Amino acid sequence: MTHAIVAQQPGGPEVLHYAEVERPVPGPGQLLVKVAAAGVNFIDTYHRSGAYKVAYPFTPGSEMAGTVEETGDGVEDFSAGDRVATAEGARCYAGYALLDTSKALPVPTGVDDLTAAALPLQGITAHYLINSSFRVEPGHTVLTHAGAGGVGLLLIQLLKEKGARVITTVSSDAKELLAREAGADHVLRYGGFPHHVRELTDGKGVHVVYDGVGRDTFDGSLSCLRTRGALVLFGAASGPAPSFDPQRLNAGGSLTLTRPSMGHFLLNEQERRWRSTEIFNAVADGNLKVRIGATYPLAEARQAHEDLESRRTTGKVLLLP
Repeated sequence: MTHAIVAQQPGGPEVLHYAEVERPVPGPGQLLVKVAAAGVNFIDTYHRSGAYKVAYPFTPGSEMAGTVEETGDGVEDFSAGDRVATAEGARCYAGYALLDTSKALPVPTGVDDLTAAALPLQGITAHYLINSSFRVEPGHTVLTHAGAGGVGLLLIQLLKEKGARVITTVSSDAKELLAREAGADHVLRYGGFPHHVRELTDGKGVHVVYDGVGRDTFDGSLSCLRTRGALVLFGAASGPAPSFDPQRLNAGGSLTLTRPSMGHFLLNEQERRWRSTEIFNAVADGNLKVRIGATYPLAEARQAHEDLESRRTTGKVLLLP
């Protein structure tokens, strides 16, 4: 037996219960991983709330790191004792989780278990956003929202490595300090941010906005773009973006709007390894800092969700079985 977080129906954080469950058994091509830490992400709250449909009873969690305990039939690339991580798992809010070998990321020496659990989803997200959704080049001016969040702090560092000028938004003085430490050139509050972005760019606007906030920032993000700029809408922390008339893209200067999701940028093993290797190596080399803002015992998953949704957290939130 082991323990896991189980929800019997959709709802608020109160539906998350700490329960004793059967320890899973790996099938062909699977790994049984003893979970060292599981990442807590906004997509988990969408699953829990019913915004994204799932089958119940349901155990949240797609991100974790840990050690391989057993392997299923046909597994050749991994063995017991190997350290692995993933952003594409299932039922990771648990003491043990099953993982398809195709979605297992080897954890290099120099990256500890908590960092390994904090990195896959947000690190790979940051990687595909700036390399594939809109390829940032040296000299580009970029606006990224929620600069003190898990993705935001990684984005700022990676954007600066690419030679971009980075403007970001935060909600407090403490979060501003974190964004500046990550390398942001300009840190704004959300109130009136489009006006301030125009001021900082001599009225031209930015080349791209990376917006994981959604409803509260969508219209302002569009208004920050220069001619032929791009809005990359990759999340909805404040709720889904409003419906809008595509003619606004024309009127704004032949703008581009894209709504990516990670799965479409991990289409094969080669792409998966390219993105994860670059991100993990950057951490191992000391060129990318991962901020773990809070850790909670697995049994306190309800509190972790409450804190995440109320914006009380910075950096990465982890559950520890």
